[in-house]
Amino acid sequence: MHPLLSDRTALVLYLIVFLVIGLILAALLTGSGNIQWGAAILYSTPMSLLYGLICLSSWYVCRSFPLKTTGTGRIATVFSIAAIISSALWILIGELLASVLSSFSFASSLSNRSATQILLFAGAGIGLYLLSVAVHYLVILFQQSQDDERRALELKILAQTAELRALQAQINPHFLFNSLNSISALTTKDPPAARSMTLLLADFLRQTLKVGADQRIPLSEEIALCRRFIDIEQVRFGTRLQLKDTIADEATSCLVPPLLLQPLIENAVIHGIAHLIDGGTILLEADSHADRLHIRIENPYDPDRPSAKKGGLGLENVRKRLHTLSSTEARLDVSEHNGTFTVNLTLPVFKE
Repeated sequence: MHPLLSDRTALVLYLIVFLVIGLILAALLTGSGNIQWGAAILYSTPMSLLYGLICLSSWYVCRSFPLKTTGTGRIATVFSIAAIISSALWILIGELLASVLSSFSFASSLSNRSATQILLFAGAGIGLYLLSVAVHYLVILFQQSQDDERRALELKILAQTAELRALQAQINPHFLFNSLNSISALTTKDPPAARSMTLLLADFLRQTLKVGADQRIPLSEEIALCRRFIDIEQVRFGTRLQLKDTIADEATSCLVPPLLLQPLIENAVIHGIAHLIDGGTILLEADSHADRLHIRIENPYDPDRPSAKKGGLGLENVRKRLHTLSSTEARLDVSEHNGTFTVNLTLPVFKE
């Protein structure tokens, strides 16, 4: 369907343009003084509107002969013939209309039209048709550009989704391997603890599978997952591992990517608490201001601990996910100072 036919406002504006053209043609008819203004307007106005509708047909011809795949010579030939035929048809209809109108006294002056004026209309018809061709080609190019941008955006979104799923898929196996190693170690030393850890692990994995299909979940659910993770690790570390969270009420409903904080909490346990004889407390704080969600995770660490592998999975995974989701609005900052490791997350606020 022609785009103008599906947009009533655009169609009205288009017809107004041809109505103005009709008034210009009426002025040209009265220029010789042989045709009265009223008769000229009565003739030129419907003729112009009619030709506006005829020119709409050039849209379909333009679609049949795309610029990218049709030679210049062929395009020139096709549209020259189409313009001549359209203009000739328009003049023929105009002659019939003039003969009908001139039979009435108020428009009898139309019979005084000269051959020059008729040729003027014919030339105007060819020019208007070719102009409509140019406009229609511009509209087609604009639509193609929009379609290309939409397809590029869809491909980008699909690529981001695939990357996010791949990054998220790394988390569970990484955590699962660590947990299984812990369970294996507990099996011989403390079988009841190994059994308890197995049950907690199963419950945790069940919850992660539940939220993993969502692009974002409320922060309250993400923190609940972090608490379940701490419950699992407390089987191994006991009272040496504690979690203290301070979450502002307005922050709990903010949406975050699932399993965004769990790798950071795991990082705090493995590279921080695990190397301290007396253990320590992981601090988790969250609040929101204006359009930003701020999350801080802080844990003690042993400065003399074995150096962690540069670019470990936890921090690197979170960095990549944040970059994929929002490369300019999300940040992750890490600092170490006086035996305290701090991770600051800044995210745009999303609400349900």
